[in-house]
Amino acid sequence: MILPAIAAGVGVAVIVMSANPFIVRAQDATPEAAQSAPQPAAELAPPPDPAAELAAKRDQTRAELETLSKTISLSTDKVGALQQSIADLEKSTESIRQALIDSAARRKTLEKQILESEKKLADLGVKEDGIRRSLHERRGLLAEVLAALQRMGRNPPPALLVTPDDALGSVRSAILLGAVVPGIRKETDKLAADLASLAALQTASAAEKTSLTATMTNGIEEERRMDLLLAENDKLSRSNAAELGAERKRSEELAGKATSLEGLVASMESEIASVRDAAAAARQAEENRKLLTDEQRAQAKALADSGVPDKNRIAPAYPFGELKAKLEVPVTGDILRQFGDADGTGHEAMGMTVATNPETVVTAPADSLVVFAGVFRSYGQMIILDAGDGYHLVLSGMDTINTRQGKFVFSGEPLAVMGAKRVASATALALETNRPTLYIEFRKDGKPVDSRPWWTAKDTGKARNDS
Repeated sequence: MILPAIAAGVGVAVIVMSANPFIVRAQDATPEAAQSAPQPAAELAPPPDPAAELAAKRDQTRAELETLSKTISLSTDKVGALQQSIADLEKSTESIRQALIDSAARRKTLEKQILESEKKLADLGVKEDGIRRSLHERRGLLAEVLAALQRMGRNPPPALLVTPDDALGSVRSAILLGAVVPGIRKETDKLAADLASLAALQTASAAEKTSLTATMTNGIEEERRMDLLLAENDKLSRSNAAELGAERKRSEELAGKATSLEGLVASMESEIASVRDAAAAARQAEENRKLLTDEQRAQAKALADSGVPDKNRIAPAYPFGELKAKLEVPVTGDILRQFGDADGTGHEAMGMTVATNPETVVTAPADSLVVFAGVFRSYGQMIILDAGDGYHLVLSGMDTINTRQGKFVFSGEPLAVMGAKRVASATALALETNRPTLYIEFRKDGKPVDSRPWWTAKDTGKARNDS
């Protein structure tokens, strides 16, 4: 009489547990189903590669964010406030260029936050997928055992006047239940923990998406501010339109004839008036700096380190060789390839390649003279900067260039904007990404050198393909 009652009681308990929506009810299952252990699949699928899974999830997240960004727009009031803030600025070259540098710094900070949120959302998504996969894999086992127990709960053995056959069946059922119920309870506890983790991950993802939407809105606002500042800066620095047009045409001719970067730089510095004059002035300023006393040189360096050096200068604030571990990578993104890595053509890379998000701003890594700004052979859109001390910095892969040759630019000043996707070029061969990529090459006296010693500690992480 006791054993059937236990069986019936267990049956009621199982009915309560089965109310969870993630457990499948099988109405036609029989008690005999509980006697056979679940058989493993004939062929088990190989475990997912965590790195590949995360990369795929990042691609999916990035596509969702690009779609989201297209739905964000600034209100009329916000646009009006931006225009008024630009109108209120002092209309001088120094103030506008300082405002541009500040805007670029804010924009790069926002781009870093977006990139970090993108990575965090991808990581949360992978964890969610893992829990869902685990739940799916356990559905069959839970359904098979629970269906048998539910059937027994609906049809418990008689409690009184049992026949020998009924008593024997009750004993067998009680033995079976005694073996099965602890396992069911363990699976139920695990299921509850998984559901709690899944709910927490979904809450975290929703909060991150809300924060990310606000960051993207701020980024669009800063992008609009920079466009307005660039327009004002162009008005102030515009020279004779005919002269600029003639120089641009001549530089295109020289770029078409040059067969190497060294040849291009040499031809620009000898045959383009604005570059030649600016380079001569910069060299003279460097010579004058060498004549300073140690005390004067220390004062100039302290002023430069303070972040407010003279915006009228035409030469770097201090020698490029002294800037090691002080420069910021000109674009926010993920380093795909470093100097010395295989470049996909059987050779070593002569520079580093950084993958970015669409329309990311590109800034000058150091005070420098723009020697060339335009299209050069397989490099695509390219900027060459003369940083002094015999160093040239090469940037390529941009979509839009916002500077011109012969102009002296300051560290952090915006130079260009990346496009919506990777530009096909010789410097981006064998890259497993469709994201925009910026190629950065440092040259000393015409020879490529490793740029890693110049970047700040936060920017010197390993390339994604490093071991």
